Amino acid sequence: MKLNSLAYWFIAFLSVIAPCHARADLVVVTGPKTGVPTLSKEEVINIYLGRYRRLPNGLPAEPLDMGEASETKKEFYWKLVEKTPAEINAYWARLVFSGQTRPPATVNSSDEVAARLMSRPGVLAYVEREKLDKRFVILYEFDR
Repeated sequence: MKLNSLAYWFIAFLSVIAPCHARADLVVVTGPKTGVPTLSKEEVINIYLGRYRRLPNGLPAEPLDMGEASETKKEFYWKLVEKTPAEINAYWARLVFSGQTRPPATVNSSDEVAARLMSRPGVLAYVEREKLDKRFVILYEFDR
């Protein structure tokens, strides 16, 4: 009887904490005037790691990053390249020090992301699908 009781409480505990650790469904988006219908994972990696400065149609690629404390940022880089924000920061510190490139611009809110996406073609951002606005084009979807 004790084992069944323990198993019951363990399952109840997991059902309470599991939603707290649920992952968001992230997508990479751009504004409607960018003119790029999709990107591959490799293209997204290369843009967000500063290797590509242009989109496939020749427009300058301007990736946006969420602020340092953002859970969305942590999840994005883990799904993209299996790196933590600290590892990404170290990567960018080396590149900036060598003068090779600069990291993505940082934004701090969904409203700021939307404003930047609409401001000019070539701006990209990662957002939670639930917060996606119909004005934006999904360039890349992570596997669920």
